[in-house]
Amino acid sequence: MTTTLTPPSADERVAQVGIVRRLVLRPEIGSLIGAVVLFVVFAVASSNFYSLAGISNWLDPASLFGIMAVAVALLMIGGHFDLSAGVLTGTSGLATAVMTTQWGLNIWVALLVSLALCLGVGFVNGYLVTRTGLPSFIITLATFLMLQGLNLAVTKLITGTVSVGGMATVPFYDTVRPIFAAKINIFGVDFKIQILWWIVVTAIGAWVLTRTRFGNWTFATGGDPVASRNVGVPAKRTTITLFMTVGAFAWLVGSLKLIEQTSVQTSQGFGEELIYIVAAVIGGCLLTGGYGSVIGASIGALIFGMTNQGIVYAGLDSDWFKFFLGAMLLLAVLANQVVRRYASQTRR
Repeated sequence: MTTTLTPPSADERVAQVGIVRRLVLRPEIGSLIGAVVLFVVFAVASSNFYSLAGISNWLDPASLFGIMAVAVALLMIGGHFDLSAGVLTGTSGLATAVMTTQWGLNIWVALLVSLALCLGVGFVNGYLVTRTGLPSFIITLATFLMLQGLNLAVTKLITGTVSVGGMATVPFYDTVRPIFAAKINIFGVDFKIQILWWIVVTAIGAWVLTRTRFGNWTFATGGDPVASRNVGVPAKRTTITLFMTVGAFAWLVGSLKLIEQTSVQTSQGFGEELIYIVAAVIGGCLLTGGYGSVIGASIGALIFGMTNQGIVYAGLDSDWFKFFLGAMLLLAVLANQVVRRYASQTRR
């Protein structure tokens, strides 16, 4: 008697997702398409845009936006906002400048103290959010206002002005300049070292988010903090760490600006927190948390860098940049909704 074996049927629970669908569902795909389109538009408008000098010009602001966008994206994926991120970059630079030029502190010690200060601000933000249960929007808005007032009041009290300069004359300034303000010459064009910092920060952030347990905790905390705690995720510790990461990156950006420019204004960083958030949203981060991409946030920052300089190269009024900021935020939110809806339908 012959037994006929029938091949096992495919498990209907396993969805077959094609490469196109997988690409569409990537959170950074929208920002990547937008960056390519913008590059083509501005390149057609002006040949200076895609010259080495032009690329250097728009990578300059993009790198500083990008460093902070990485930290803000991680925090947003974790389900929170930090409205004090922009002003904190100014606090970092002002603290280092005052301690060195006014109090004579060694520049390396001053940098470490300002780092500890920024980490402390991040810790306080995270602790208050987790301890009180208040929205991070409210907590960090309060921090934003307090830091803005301290930056202005304390600086005027110590120096009598709204700026601090003279960093180039500080002892051992030449020892920190290669780290924070060096320039890399490529075919006769100088590229600032902050661009390299941006690449390294993005690579590390992407690795942490997608390849480590902490990255899983970040997604879980942002997706559903109660459920994540129930399965053993240290949600409070994760949230505090994310806020402290924002503080550390704010210190880095503030130090990069200070050492390169050798001076700092009390208004530094004011309003830039919106750009960081918009860059993260353009990069695929949801305002509700639990979803997003560090690489996408960096591409979002690249879009702003290209637009900031591309408008000038195209001969347009720079006032259009603010209009672009609002338009890109709206389009990114709508696009994210479409992608999420498509993703939910694909899984059915």
